Amino acid sequence: MGRSARAGGASRAPASAYRGLAVGAAASLVFTGLIWLLSGWLADVPHAPDAGASWYYWKLIEPTTASRLTAWSFYLLHQVSFWALIAWAQRNAGRSRPRYSKSLRAVNYLALGVNGFFILLHLVQTHVWYDGLAQDVSIWSALGSVAVMLVWVLLMENPRRGLFFGKKVGLPRRLTDAARRYHGYYFAWAIVYTFWYHPMEATSGHLIGFLYMFLLMLQGSLFFTRAHVNRWWTLILEVAVLAHGTLVAIMQGEGMWPMFAFGFGGIFVITQMHGLSWSRPVRALVLAAYVAGVVAVYAPLGWGRLSEVLRIPLIDYAAVFALAAIIGGILGLIRLLGGTPRAVNEQSAD
Repeated sequence: MGRSARAGGASRAPASAYRGLAVGAAASLVFTGLIWLLSGWLADVPHAPDAGASWYYWKLIEPTTASRLTAWSFYLLHQVSFWALIAWAQRNAGRSRPRYSKSLRAVNYLALGVNGFFILLHLVQTHVWYDGLAQDVSIWSALGSVAVMLVWVLLMENPRRGLFFGKKVGLPRRLTDAARRYHGYYFAWAIVYTFWYHPMEATSGHLIGFLYMFLLMLQGSLFFTRAHVNRWWTLILEVAVLAHGTLVAIMQGEGMWPMFAFGFGGIFVITQMHGLSWSRPVRALVLAAYVAGVVAVYAPLGWGRLSEVLRIPLIDYAAVFALAAIIGGILGLIRLLGGTPRAVNEQSAD
């Protein structure tokens, strides 16, 4: 069979998962630009005065029935749709050892379409009714949901890259297997909940945050593809919180950016970079650069603030063990009740 016969075949080859990743990333930038372009229409929306750290500024002074109904109903539709797609994909991709395809499956196209639709719907909802979920729930619930997601990744990746300088923490295999199998459901909740928490405003913090949410939705839509488990792509999503947290802190102008930059940077040098197969000299060089950066920034600020560097790593690593205990407790309860949790093994793509 020659080239012409192949070219004239009845079916086209499925799109590459990496091509889908590239197109999805470009679409995420376009969606973010669209929020910015339309932001002028929100200039006259009134807001109550800022009332402190626990106050969320971007919500209506007088919420309406329609604003609440649309925010919550659209959120629930988005949430249930995403969960249903994950469940369908897991049932149809195999039970204990699912295959990670190089190409997009029909369910990936459907997930990309569903998330794209709800992104546009949220944009319309913001411009017509404005309010997100923030009118009824605390800002800490949105921040906490994403924080737990990042901690979950540290736990889930422990068997591959370790937790402390490449050293693995001895956790039961069934615990990490369960964390891998069910992470998609929690991640989908954290992403969709946080996405609908905020109206699509165009402050620098909102734009950076929405771009991050779009990329996380893209990642969630590529389940059971090699792109979904590519170690460089997943690392970018992990480290993006360093850039997001640091930039937002700089924009707020309260001088707290070093805590975010070197706090999340500390997690990178302690844990994340050890999953990249870098040589020992390269890792030593990165660690030295990190220490030099800490010294250069905190020398003029005063060494009394140096403890800031430890806050985020201490909280995150303590949270890893707390999350492990929670998952272990749930597994123990299921066993006590006579059930058998299903497990899955995932591999990272180079």
